[in-house]
Amino acid sequence: MKQMKTFGGRVLFLDRADINTDEIIPAKYLTENAKEFLKPHILEDLKLEGFDPSSCGGKSVIVAKENFGCGSSREHAPWVLELNGINTVIAPSFARIFRQNMYNCGMIACELPAGDIGFLFDNFYRGETTLELDFDARTLAFTCSPGKEEASGGQKVLNKTFTFDLGAFDKALVRSGGWVNYAEQRY
Repeated sequence: MKQMKTFGGRVLFLDRADINTDEIIPAKYLTENAKEFLKPHILEDLKLEGFDPSSCGGKSVIVAKENFGCGSSREHAPWVLELNGINTVIAPSFARIFRQNMYNCGMIACELPAGDIGFLFDNFYRGETTLELDFDARTLAFTCSPGKEEASGGQKVLNKTFTFDLGAFDKALVRSGGWVNYAEQRY
């Protein structure tokens, strides 16, 4: 039986609104029988200047702009994130079905106000950013170590903590490791 995932880690910033499910995992791969086949195709069709899909390696959190996960309603988008170790997406808003599919997989789709997301992009985007997510305290603690160029200029490590809200049912899904485990435990 699955258990609650570990959340937090290195952050991937995607500086764009309306990232759709076809960009998260291209539709041409959806006929495959095994989830594992999806893994190398994460974000390969993302239209974002300067973005390289290989930059997803080692990242476990995405911070993006509004309406993340819009487009077709498919579970494959959260699956490919999960296969690549990404269990948390933070944005001002999500497409409703994508958001619920994240929770159904025991993952977190965390909404922060656009101003807070803007603060993160303005101050944490260029350095090496990590997130410590405390599920019980409902806090997101970001730490940014300056990049090589910034470090030579004497910039300090940045820290910023935000609180987030989560409904009771979504909390239960995350604690259970997703919908299937939640249902097995209760029905």
